[in-house]
Amino acid sequence: MLDQVADLIREVAATIVLPRFRRLRDDEVEQKSPGDMVTIADQESERALTRGLTALLPGSQVVGEEAVAADPEVLQRVGDRGAVWIVDPVDGTNNFAAGKTPFAVMVALLRDGEPAASWILDVVDERMTVAEAGSGAYIDGVRVKTRTDDPGPAALRGVVAHKYLPAELRERSAPNYPRFAGVSAGHHCAGYEYPAVATDEQQFALFWRILPWDHLPGTLILREAGGTVLHLDGSEYRPTDRERGLLVASNPDVWHTVNETLFP
Repeated sequence: MLDQVADLIREVAATIVLPRFRRLRDDEVEQKSPGDMVTIADQESERALTRGLTALLPGSQVVGEEAVAADPEVLQRVGDRGAVWIVDPVDGTNNFAAGKTPFAVMVALLRDGEPAASWILDVVDERMTVAEAGSGAYIDGVRVKTRTDDPGPAALRGVVAHKYLPAELRERSAPNYPRFAGVSAGHHCAGYEYPAVATDEQQFALFWRILPWDHLPGTLILREAGGTVLHLDGSEYRPTDRERGLLVASNPDVWHTVNETLFP
């Protein structure tokens, strides 16, 4: 199943998404909400993935970003029993629409509400990150593990995705950015940020919006690599959560260091 889903994602990316990169017409891009774009590639990618995934696992359901945009009730399926696929047909759509990288195709599989497997394909770099619950995380077939030490904030780099962060939290955290080795606004693509923490390119990322297609694939990958994914109050992240705010880090010690440094 892992390889079959990976092959399906690669095929959809190669035949639907990549051919439209930097070739989108004006009428193939629209705005779902202020600052939130959707393209014909998102729509066609989701339809193709939905067909392919339900064929691989008959009786399964799909919760896709564009399906939820069309019918918000679809989001309730995340908590259903049985097999539920979570699909982000193009993660980083704003980058994709602007002719920039990175952007990704992401899929997660829930079984009875629990994450069972996930896939993230960096479309341009053709890098596939895969995780299966209890079996570890892999990038292009090579197992990845997060760092296990905590070198302190002055040696930590990470992302604060402040676009949706409430003003009060921005004002509290921003003066503390210089205490880290580096803090950026990120790449506007969760499919990039999670593997980057898993491989120690960066050690943390803070998000506010936690839509399931943006975070379920990456959270399983990071946890299987040894990382920590918690809400800002330290509570566990669950697939059905609507609570805002999520801090991900290389390990529990780094998580606490980052949280206490950003919000002393």
